[in-house]
Amino acid sequence: MIIIHAHFKVDLQNRQAFLDQANLVAEPSQAEEGNISYEYFENPIQPNTFVFVEKWQDHAAINVHEATAHFQNFVNLVPGILSEPIQVQLFDAREIKG
Repeated sequence: MIIIHAHFKVDLQNRQAFLDQANLVAEPSQAEEGNISYEYFENPIQPNTFVFVEKWQDHAAINVHEATAHFQNFVNLVPGILSEPIQVQLFDAREIKG
């Protein structure tokens, strides 16, 4: 399983535009084959700071996701409404069953 944390710091005046775009990318991403979960959260201590937490079956699923129209639209529009560059962390994880 691959886990992605994508961090976004949004300009206050662009908050609603960011939320609109986040909603437009989240729902279809959740429906993609290979997606385990796809959620985003706002930091309660730092308003307008968000993290997307994504879980994918493998790198192939991520490659397919990154080629979708909804993802391409998001990554092309969102950088213009941020106050800092996107920070992305990728983790290769194994589930421990026990």
